Amino acid sequence: MFTRVVEIETTAGKGRDLRSTMNEKVLPILKKQPGFVDEIMLVGSTDPDRILTLTFWQTEADAERYNREHFLAVSEILKPLYERAPNVTTYNVDTSTTHKIAATIAA
Repeated sequence: MFTRVVEIETTAGKGRDLRSTMNEKVLPILKKQPGFVDEIMLVGSTDPDRILTLTFWQTEADAERYNREHFLAVSEILKPLYERAPNVTTYNVDTSTTHKIAATIAA
């Protein structure tokens, strides 16, 4: 499994709007993508305008396809709500109790 972590700092006071837009407009797009597994949104406990989204994908290729084919359009939907372009980092998922994943450890 593979994950994309997107860090967004919204325009002051727009955190709630961004979260609503993510749930109403972006999540439906994600759910239609091949290999999409789940999305988790984290909101800063002391700064509700700082948001992290984690999207989980079956494979790195699935995440890359989404990035190539849809991320620009998703960014345009959210653009009025953030200060600067989102920061995207990617990771291989090593362990997840929710998705029952454990890394294979070489002996």
